[in-house]
Amino acid sequence: MRALLISDYSGPAASEDEEEDGEDEDLIFNCIAGLKNDLMSWVFQSAAALCVGVGSFSDPSDLPGLAHFLEHMVFMGSEKYPSENGFDAFLKKHGGSDNASTDCERTIFQFDVQRKSFKEALDRWAQFFICPLMIRDAIDREVEAVDSEYQLAKPSDSHRKEMLFGSLAKPGHPMGKFCWGNAQTLKQEPKKKKINVYKRLRAFWKKHYSAHYMTLAVQSKERLDTLEEWVREIFSKVPNNGLPKPDFSDMLDPFETPAFNKLYRVVPVRKVHALNITWALPPQEKYYRVKPLHYISWLIGHEGTGSILSVLRRKCWALALFGGNSETGFDQNTTYSIFSISITLTDEGFQNFYQVKKSHSLFYLPFVFLIYEEIQKIEANEFHYQEQIDPIEYVEDICENMQLFPKEDFLTGDQLMFEFSPEVSSSVISAALSLLTPEKANLMLLSPEHEGQCPLKEKWFGTQYSMEDIQQEWMQRWIGHLELNNDLHLPAENRFIATDFTLKPSDCPDAEFPVRIADSDRGCLWYKKDNKFKIPKGEVRAVVLFDLLVNILGHNLAEPAYEAEVAQLEYKLVAGEHGLVIKVKGFNHKLSLLFHLIIDHLADFSASPDVFSMFSEQLKKTYFNILIKPEKLGKDVRLLILEHSRWSMVEKYQALTAGLTSNELMEFSRSFRAELYAEGLVQGNFCSTVSGQQSFSKLPAEVPVMFRVVELPLKHHICKVKSLNKGDANSEVTVYYQSGPKALREHTLMELLVMHMEEPCFDFLRTKETLGYHVYPTCRNTSGVLGFSVTVETQATKFNTELVELKIEEFLASFGEKLNALTEEAFNTQVTALVKLKECEDTHLGEEVDRNWAEVVTQQYVFDRLNREIEALKQMSRAELVSWFQEHRGQNSRKLSVHVNEEGKDEGLSCSTYGEVSKLTFLPASPKIEGAVAVMDIPAFTEGLPLFPYHKILE
Repeated sequence: MRALLISDYSGPAASEDEEEDGEDEDLIFNCIAGLKNDLMSWVFQSAAALCVGVGSFSDPSDLPGLAHFLEHMVFMGSEKYPSENGFDAFLKKHGGSDNASTDCERTIFQFDVQRKSFKEALDRWAQFFICPLMIRDAIDREVEAVDSEYQLAKPSDSHRKEMLFGSLAKPGHPMGKFCWGNAQTLKQEPKKKKINVYKRLRAFWKKHYSAHYMTLAVQSKERLDTLEEWVREIFSKVPNNGLPKPDFSDMLDPFETPAFNKLYRVVPVRKVHALNITWALPPQEKYYRVKPLHYISWLIGHEGTGSILSVLRRKCWALALFGGNSETGFDQNTTYSIFSISITLTDEGFQNFYQVKKSHSLFYLPFVFLIYEEIQKIEANEFHYQEQIDPIEYVEDICENMQLFPKEDFLTGDQLMFEFSPEVSSSVISAALSLLTPEKANLMLLSPEHEGQCPLKEKWFGTQYSMEDIQQEWMQRWIGHLELNNDLHLPAENRFIATDFTLKPSDCPDAEFPVRIADSDRGCLWYKKDNKFKIPKGEVRAVVLFDLLVNILGHNLAEPAYEAEVAQLEYKLVAGEHGLVIKVKGFNHKLSLLFHLIIDHLADFSASPDVFSMFSEQLKKTYFNILIKPEKLGKDVRLLILEHSRWSMVEKYQALTAGLTSNELMEFSRSFRAELYAEGLVQGNFCSTVSGQQSFSKLPAEVPVMFRVVELPLKHHICKVKSLNKGDANSEVTVYYQSGPKALREHTLMELLVMHMEEPCFDFLRTKETLGYHVYPTCRNTSGVLGFSVTVETQATKFNTELVELKIEEFLASFGEKLNALTEEAFNTQVTALVKLKECEDTHLGEEVDRNWAEVVTQQYVFDRLNREIEALKQMSRAELVSWFQEHRGQNSRKLSVHVNEEGKDEGLSCSTYGEVSKLTFLPASPKIEGAVAVMDIPAFTEGLPLFPYHKILE
């Protein structure tokens, strides 16, 4: 096994002996000491990740999804620690988390935990690779979790597109395998064929989970010699079978088939028109020092003046364009590499998609070394001044890099463009470009308008599609001497690339928290100098209003601000519930240039009738695409009930459908700028003098930033709403208990309660009852009114929502008993874990800024909230926690349940037309849920209820 140890030990410097590589038979260590600030600043949580060099490509043909299933099963207890959820319970108790994922040729496991528990967590985790139990009973139950994960993935257009694309591969190639697995492939079919899944699973583990093709990354504040001692002691027991690693590199050209170079019309789940143009190239991983596909994607995906997207936008044919390779196992493996272009089309662009396709003429541009050098400089800036990455994410990336790159490039291989030679770079890039020809392209055109015209159906995800030859007229035009569009040209020199990285002297006293440096009836500005992260970056935000305006403002900015984006400056425009949030982030040297560009476009806002029409239609699709997700629809309905005067997503959709005009938008824009209160936060490598004066007029009256919240009566209320996605089996049940307007102490107590609840909730509702893949409790702070909820995402084909609700109640009853039996020691352990999480240093500037901004945008300004919460936690008692939970149960509970059901599954459910959101249909509560009161008409229901006073959680 190869292991990389990352230490940020702050004690005496490590000796030379400690920095040398050590070797011990199967364990080979690469130890990196004293990492510089541009790589890792601090280590807070300890973390580890392990990559096994095997994935779904190795699935046996008679057990599709076995590699993914094994990834699930190894977590279900070990010989040394037999409890099925013992590892998760240990992590939850000590402020940690874990996850795993299966790719085509690799499987990655990762976890983090508080440092004091790291060694024990490592030992518990390593047992999954040493002696997992994988008992028969757990196998039967965990199949249901895999199946639920598959069912949740089925409505995803990206997953559906991948499965359809994979089905075009040559027969027998692993790209055509069903990598997800489900109850049919792992339970029902094996039972019919008398396949012993238990034996096959153990045999797969024994054959493929071998130390000699595992890579391990470990990160903690321990000294390197301590980490090495731990890893040698624990991981040397991982078995090594000495068998050859699975190798698929001889299975090249999987898509050299007659079915590939065709046009596929596809019916998507979402309301979207999209054109995907894809080429299958020879594997490009070996060219990682040049990164040819990254260079090509830079040109294809460029969004500034002279770009493909610029031309398409001006014709109102396209909204977005992405080109390149995602570097996932599906896009890049040892058998091929994908290069794809994905274009989000407007209605007009969909009608002219063949014309859109013609825009690939930009491929015929030659390799330009000056552009390569500019990209190289931008990537180097990003690498050398990158902010601290969450340790669990960092070790995950590193352990995978260890499978792909030589030792000297573990940290940089996936980020930097190394080659400076125009000859080497040009030849590699030109070779890739030469393969991007029309006759080798695959076209997929997605549109809801294909409904009823697609007789074919993909086997596993049920995607409807049709296949046809590409029209000869257009193929001849593409293959022939294509005339370059004069509007297309290479990008100009980028004026936003930072060159000044000096740290600015502070003209304001050092402060732990933001201070107000400007205040007037037109707005106020908060400022905090970055004295901690000491990187030449910063963030500025300000507040304003409205969805459609923000979308078109983003469109107007797309070209002039694109060069700033590629130079690692970020900007974000968010139409929040109470105003427009403008966020800019990046190297401070050029940040003000970007900020003023945005403000200038806001001040000179304009929208032509064509652009207005395009974005009105697109926004309607956006609203609908949000609502077809059960979890989003459930949230929208719950907040519609709870928040007084809230506009639901459905009402927004209806307003667009009723019709708006560009003149109305321009009038809104003028009135919007005429009466505006701006509040901002400046944080980072700035002087306080960056606060400029903007011309804003005073608001006629103070506007509170929070909704008023309905006080639920002391009863159980249930609201059932049908899913808007035809044929989607996924359902969701959220049971919410309202507490009321409380202080900071109660909020912290609720966090502690949910932390206690997480692992028992997972164990009861997912592991034992197998209700669904996603089950979780959550703290709810609804405009200052507290509560907590339990959510289960399930499938209507397995459980009706009433049964799920009853099981949630069973869980809460059993949890109440466990809470009553909680020992003082267990209570104190959980308190300590939550305190440690809150004491955890921010890993990067953005985390600190986000926390401070939340105080500004909610007008609470409790910048030392974490300190106050920690003090409150230290004063809490077990009896207080038990009492708080009991107060919210039984006769005194204010309970609201929201059920999102599959369309047509419940008796009496009336169906609205798919694709048109006219209204939401609410059902009476089933008699099975005793004492529940139906929410039939939300406006009528909430009209007579009292409102909590406007409230902020302070102290």
